[in-house]
Amino acid sequence: MANFKGHALPGSFFILFGFWWSVKHPLKYHCKRLNKSAYGNRYFDYMEVIEGAIKVIFSLIGMLAEQFVPDGPHLHLYTTESWVKLMNWQHFTMYLFFAMSGAVDIFTYSRAKVPKGLDRLMLSLALFVEGFLFYFHVSHRPMLDQHIHSLLLTAIFGGFATTLLEVFQRENVVLEIFSSSLALLQGTWFWQIGFVLFPPWGGPVWDQEDHDNIMFLTMCFCWHFAASLLIVGVNYALVYCCVQRFMRKNGEIEIGLGIRKKMQEKSSHKALLNGSDEE
Repeated sequence: MANFKGHALPGSFFILFGFWWSVKHPLKYHCKRLNKSAYGNRYFDYMEVIEGAIKVIFSLIGMLAEQFVPDGPHLHLYTTESWVKLMNWQHFTMYLFFAMSGAVDIFTYSRAKVPKGLDRLMLSLALFVEGFLFYFHVSHRPMLDQHIHSLLLTAIFGGFATTLLEVFQRENVVLEIFSSSLALLQGTWFWQIGFVLFPPWGGPVWDQEDHDNIMFLTMCFCWHFAASLLIVGVNYALVYCCVQRFMRKNGEIEIGLGIRKKMQEKSSHKALLNGSDEE
């Protein structure tokens, strides 16, 4: 949809998933580092299945919205005169690949036991298709329109490359956190595009040929990236503190660089020696 809502909808999806991933990946990393039980692994598998289902539902909402808005194509691709709403069809195709990614997530972590890594591969392909479509999406448009979408391509193809690396580097928390920040960046920048090109409250229209506007939006993109990195960093720290506190409360954690564990081992060894001396 070539309007504010058409950019706010995918932006909201990416913000939600980016925020969730910035919590899930550190939580998974710290829990598995401190507690390597099979029960914990099954619990995270269930989370992945639910996440895949939500991804499919969100994608279906986007596909239906692109087709059945009042001025949408309503599943008509071509008439006897011309193509019908190809921009909506491009957005529909983007959502279609993310729906496929969600379906692969479900199969990967359910009893179907699809090979590990296929979920990340499908997500990287969905991001590649998104970037491929947007690359040709803004040809022959005004300069500002092309520039603001080219900045979006930076986040899209960065996410594609990072997610593709995750296929071969499974559960690499650094890659996972970085891809989360890029998802957040995509989401917030979709909203920024909507505000610039389609002011929702009828504000002044941006000058499409003003070079100063291009300079500002380039700088603004960096601010969006800094904000996404800050959010991911804060979430990582909060998850770490919560996991440490929970495990300490249940007496199942060694803190720091194994200091407490060593002290406990020494104290238990000393108590054992004292008990043997008394006997």
